Amino acid sequence: MLHRRKTYTIRPERLQEFTEFFHTYLFPLQISHGARLVGRWVTESEDEVIAIWEYRDREHYEQVDRDVRNSALRREAMKKRARLGKNLYIKSTEDFMTATGVYTPPRAIVSVTAYITNDAGEVLLVRNLHRGDTYELPGGQVENNESILDAVKREVKEETGVDVTIDGITGIYQNISSHIICVAFRGTYVSGELQAQEGETTDVGFFPVTRENVDTYIKREHFQIRALDAMNPVYLPHALYTVRPYELVSRYDGNAPSALSGQN
Repeated sequence: MLHRRKTYTIRPERLQEFTEFFHTYLFPLQISHGARLVGRWVTESEDEVIAIWEYRDREHYEQVDRDVRNSALRREAMKKRARLGKNLYIKSTEDFMTATGVYTPPRAIVSVTAYITNDAGEVLLVRNLHRGDTYELPGGQVENNESILDAVKREVKEETGVDVTIDGITGIYQNISSHIICVAFRGTYVSGELQAQEGETTDVGFFPVTRENVDTYIKREHFQIRALDAMNPVYLPHALYTVRPYELVSRYDGNAPSALSGQN
């Protein structure tokens, strides 16, 4: 792996402005083209912000850098920075690092997504703030000490504003490039008003998605697979539990939909 340390010298009074600029432009510019943010830190004096990015190797970094430079979002970022003033940050520097060894367990991110239908059989889709080229099923990352069932309901609520019930798991998918394992569910709309959520989504709605027209809405193939598998699901058995002491939180044998939202 190759790591790039980007250091920004800022005025402390502009930290919040710079943070908003980072989350709106700098962060999505990198992750949408394949980089991973290891972490972002600010010094106690709030005059320096450090971000460390991860790439597979130098070739991967160079490809991401080319894609970023040619993107429409970068042009928007440059215009926004001009409006905010060049002293949004005083200067920036970067250097590259390689690891001297492996000191942590293998890393994997667990995410969840949901194929949610309404009474008309339409499918709930969102347009993500950082992936404006496609609609997709709502979802996101599982937080520490959170069950996958709690996570999928929370993510749907955060991205669309609605509450849902969950019937079962329809598939498990691994993005080997990004170390992401995604657990996909199927469920049903219960209540709430659909609304794009600031900082999460730019558009949400129920759409008449079918096997024949799925690529009209969902442009990325790895997102299409999750929807197609959920259309006529074979629900997977699973169990949620804690240990020390052992406590079974939820168990499903995979034979039929189980309205799992009521078992958490």
